[in-house]
Amino acid sequence: MDEQLEENLKKISTWKRIFFMLIFAAIGGLVRMLLWAVILLQIASVLFTGNANENVLKFGRSLALYTYHILSFLTFNTENLPYPFADWASTEEINLPEPKARKRPTK
Repeated sequence: MDEQLEENLKKISTWKRIFFMLIFAAIGGLVRMLLWAVILLQIASVLFTGNANENVLKFGRSLALYTYHILSFLTFNTENLPYPFADWASTEEINLPEPKARKRPTK
């Protein structure tokens, strides 16, 4: 057991992954704050116009997918580094349902 631990501690790849995990944990925190801004913008949009803002909807979807990529990396579900080490468009590879703009019911 001690030999295995010692071998794992000497692996450069392990330390590189830990380093990138720390970076992406910090980036993930910033992205979550940005997601809250998107949430508040959408709430304001629905309150004032009755509809979700389409541009903010697309941006929020993109951020949510980016968060998914970060969390997949942090939980060892993938070895692929998220953006900026991969193309931002790779967030579109996940098949999620299409966003629906919420409209206020007419009276």
